[in-house]
Amino acid sequence: MTKASMTRWLALGLALAFASPSAEAQQAPIKLGELNSYARWAAFTVPYRNGWQMALEEINAKGGVLGRKIEIVSRDDGATTGDATRVADELVNREGVSLLFGSFQSNVGVAMADYANQKKILYIAAEPLTDAVTMAQGNRYTFRIRPSNFMQVGMLVDQAKASGAKRWAIVAPNYEYGQSAAEVFKRLIKERVPGAEIVAEQYPALGKIEAGATVSALEQAKPDGIFNVLFGPDLTQFVREGNTRGLFEGATVLSLLTGEPEWLLPLKDEVPEGWTVTGYPWDEITDPKHKAFIDSYRAKFNDTPRLGSLLGYMVLHMIRDTIERAGSVETDALIKALEDAKFDSVIGPVTMRGLDNQSTMGAWVGKLVLKGPNGGMKDWTYKDGTSFMPTEAEVKAVRKD
Repeated sequence: MTKASMTRWLALGLALAFASPSAEAQQAPIKLGELNSYARWAAFTVPYRNGWQMALEEINAKGGVLGRKIEIVSRDDGATTGDATRVADELVNREGVSLLFGSFQSNVGVAMADYANQKKILYIAAEPLTDAVTMAQGNRYTFRIRPSNFMQVGMLVDQAKASGAKRWAIVAPNYEYGQSAAEVFKRLIKERVPGAEIVAEQYPALGKIEAGATVSALEQAKPDGIFNVLFGPDLTQFVREGNTRGLFEGATVLSLLTGEPEWLLPLKDEVPEGWTVTGYPWDEITDPKHKAFIDSYRAKFNDTPRLGSLLGYMVLHMIRDTIERAGSVETDALIKALEDAKFDSVIGPVTMRGLDNQSTMGAWVGKLVLKGPNGGMKDWTYKDGTSFMPTEAEVKAVRKD
């Protein structure tokens, strides 16, 4: 072999050696970081995980996105702000994920929004509802899927106009989510119901309600309307005590999230019929695309879907679509692909409003009813979130970015 031939072969070998890792890297999975309160709030987050796992299998079975499979590195966030930011740091710096998504509690969501802004990484808040996530603490790196407190409370207050109730009491958990929802309600009920006043407010510690004392305090105020934000075990105890003492008889009750199966099923036959709630009447939904999701979920998990199931499924499909539109997993490209993006979801069209990075996902609003041994919803309507979002002036007045 001549010297020239040897030089050509050597050059070719070097080129192949350097090219091979790059080709392999292009086929490596796209790693996404997910964190949530699986131990603390299993009733919502485990069905939520089932939802995104089902979506993950579907997406990867069809080849993934950009020719690469998706891999999700999931961690428990401990339901605390400190644990959540520590876990997020591990996912970003040790696991090398391209974005973060998830979280349940609103205080954790606010901490994650701050983390995303500091580290310049995309964070998609799946569940946190406090308005701060997209308003006062909002930033270009943080996007939210679920309708916010402002949006869902607005849907409920619209239902209060015809009730005639003017003397309102509030009961809410004493942390970011409950405080945020209560403040929105106080504002909206006075704006939309002439003569309305707040006559009592109770804020039990999350997971530590003294139901007897709480119900007694509300009884003494003699409200004709009650706005409830409690969920989980606190809700069950409150309903039981309120039913026993007749607190809800003759009163208009607006209740955030209580129609969601996660919080409704534990009430069993103690469901307070007639409450106006936001929820998820999965058993009555007949839209073909949504029904196909419900049927697939039931077949796969041998269980009925919760709202968390739907949310987890939607979130991952929206992430897949965003990566596809961006053409990469580079943060700025993902952000540009999300702003004012339109998604064809299982519940219909959803837009991610670029003004505040809040999606137009809506909620189902109806009345609680006992269906056999369990509660459900009747007279429900799906309220598109677009009509209940903060105005442009309201957003610009509080956002710092």
